[in-house]
Amino acid sequence: MSAQKDERVEASKIIPSTEIHPVADKQPFLNDLRDAIYAAKIISYAQGFVLMRAAAAEYKWNLNYGGIALMWRGGCIIRSKFLGKIKEAFDKNHDLSNLVLDPFFLEKLQSCIKGWRRIVAAATLSGIPIPALSTALSYYDGLRTERLPANLLQAQRDYFGAHTYERTDAPRGQFFHTNWTGRGGTTASSPYNA
Repeated sequence: MSAQKDERVEASKIIPSTEIHPVADKQPFLNDLRDAIYAAKIISYAQGFVLMRAAAAEYKWNLNYGGIALMWRGGCIIRSKFLGKIKEAFDKNHDLSNLVLDPFFLEKLQSCIKGWRRIVAAATLSGIPIPALSTALSYYDGLRTERLPANLLQAQRDYFGAHTYERTDAPRGQFFHTNWTGRGGTTASSPYNA
């Protein structure tokens, strides 16, 4: 969006803005903002290590995740004491699938969650885009949710393109197709990995 300045200027003349509600008591707001930024930072690292874990599985790499965190702290633009906590998490559990599941990071996220939600809600109600904070919160909420609305997306894809879907009452990996309108055929595309 930042690269689309001309388009944004034009759109701002056409699309009405949302009323921004001023903050009456700034200190609680700033505390919430600090919590939201800290929580989003944890999530960004968690997502990064999830991606590295996926790449390691795909390419048969044996990565030292704690060592990677310290390497970043040692010579890169990321100079954070926070990286030491990441190393500790992976030292305690090399098979840790997500930093969010480490007790230290989980406790930090839980202590930030109310302020984080208030910041995302306030920004959303005022029409202020905060993609890093809001998508990080969405990731956190998705991670802690056993059943996601993704089944609805699969059903929509099946309706429009016979792409099949999984049902919650059937084993994982078993796919179904429904003739949603009664006018189509029984052809369904097979599932694939992209």
